[in-house]
Amino acid sequence: MSLSPRTTVFVVLCFLFVLAPYFARATTDELQARCDSHSFNNGKHFRSCVDLPVLDSFLHFSYVRDTGVLEVAYRHINVDSSSWIAWGINPTSEGMSGSQTLLAYRNSTSGVMRVYTSSIKGYSPTLQESPLSFRVLQLSGEYLNGEMTIFATIVLPSNITVVNHLWQDGPLKEDDRLGMHAMSGDHLKSMATLDLLSGQVTTTKAANDNMLLVKKIHGLVNAVCWGIFMPIGVLAARYMRTYKGLDPMWFYIHIIFQTTGYFGGLLGGLGTAIYIAKHTGMRSTPHTVIGIFLFALGFLQILALKARPDKEHKYRKYWNWYHHTIGYVVIVLSVYNIYKGLAILQPGSSWKIAYTTIVGVIGMFATVMEVMQFKSRWGGSCCKESEDREADQTVSTNV
Repeated sequence: MSLSPRTTVFVVLCFLFVLAPYFARATTDELQARCDSHSFNNGKHFRSCVDLPVLDSFLHFSYVRDTGVLEVAYRHINVDSSSWIAWGINPTSEGMSGSQTLLAYRNSTSGVMRVYTSSIKGYSPTLQESPLSFRVLQLSGEYLNGEMTIFATIVLPSNITVVNHLWQDGPLKEDDRLGMHAMSGDHLKSMATLDLLSGQVTTTKAANDNMLLVKKIHGLVNAVCWGIFMPIGVLAARYMRTYKGLDPMWFYIHIIFQTTGYFGGLLGGLGTAIYIAKHTGMRSTPHTVIGIFLFALGFLQILALKARPDKEHKYRKYWNWYHHTIGYVVIVLSVYNIYKGLAILQPGSSWKIAYTTIVGVIGMFATVMEVMQFKSRWGGSCCKESEDREADQTVSTNV
């Protein structure tokens, strides 16, 4: 016996009506288990709990406004034993510099938790143990089933109700040295303001958006200056100079694109890089090292212009070899470093597609010009070598 469409719809609605409360209850219980209903092995209880927006972290706390005593448990789930975690309060600003931090990691040899305090002075901290600007009465930690927790009792100035806090995690290296945390994604968003009375967390979205804008400007300026202008300047010098009617126009175009690329990258690219380093710390990453190396090579090219011999000078060919080699190295490293930067910035596939298209067009143009100018560029030397061989054979025959 088949059911009518109306009967089928009625049965489905009844089924959903009966089961919906169970699904809702299961979802609610799961959320509470992640925060409010979590029970600690040491039996501690806290009045408030906040599900932090990033990095799988939670903050349990109890605060007494009159005395300034703040009991906290910073809990980080889904973290392996070869990692460190940190939670801190910044009494002076919203960033990392100036934050008073609690850190914890599990000793790789003994398995014992080490928990200590560190006052961060700048954006390239060593995270060495140091006292905080406020008292720490109790400090401990635990690691269990992929979950690391810092317990602490601290004393803040009385009547404080809102604090800037931040949290982080990173890798543990050899000899239990704390490695640098990731410099992208959620690791740059793990800061907020915390209302100690209501438990409300407000993320510092404006600061994050501002830093993201600066990074995009840094990427755009460097991609245009180093990844587009520099190659075009090289193409002008290589292919336009073969046409007598374009001399000395090719030289001026070459100089304009090279100097614009270098000084544009110096002012916009290096300027934004310094801003980023000041606010997030200087990192010895391959992208940073290559960038500094490129600026050094560009400066050497500028100095080389002062030492350029005349066209008829016997050392001119050696200068040309040096100048051309450094130029090609700069182009290759620039394109490579731009892709490294895109991988760090992660601005979206459209950026990578757009730049790849531009580089592809430049590469295709260079390929076509190489084919068109092959005979004029290399044919003469090949014919000369052939004539020299024929002359040698003639001499040998006559002898």
